Amino acid sequence: MLKVYLSGEIHTDWRDQIVEGSKGLDVVFSGPVTDHAASDDCGVAILGEEPNKYWHDHKGAMVNAIRTRKGLAEADVVVVRFGEQYKQWNAAFDAGYAAALGKSLIILQRPEHDHALKEVDAAALAVAREPAQVVDLLRYVLNGTLPG
Repeated sequence: MLKVYLSGEIHTDWRDQIVEGSKGLDVVFSGPVTDHAASDDCGVAILGEEPNKYWHDHKGAMVNAIRTRKGLAEADVVVVRFGEQYKQWNAAFDAGYAAALGKSLIILQRPEHDHALKEVDAAALAVAREPAQVVDLLRYVLNGTLPG
């Protein structure tokens, strides 16, 4: 079984496309909490309110880091998606952390981000443009089968 952690952008359905396309493969997926409000507020919901927004966000980041570190450590492959709309500093951090752990890293990004992500891409074993390419990579890793 291949354990795949899906990190990064949460505003599109790229995760669903990969999970759906991987049906029938011996893959288990994990990832961050993608409910933006729940992710932002988990720290104060669990550990208590904070009047200062900085500490509110800090608590959430720390609680989420527990989940993220566990997911990255347990993964065989880490896929990090950089989306169109926002600068995903957390995605870049996850990619660097995964690389430092020696994880097989796949970056999913559009060509217009190539220059900005050149160092991240250099740490990856593959740079995909579409979720279907990630599915093809996973199928090849597991079965040695080429697309088509």
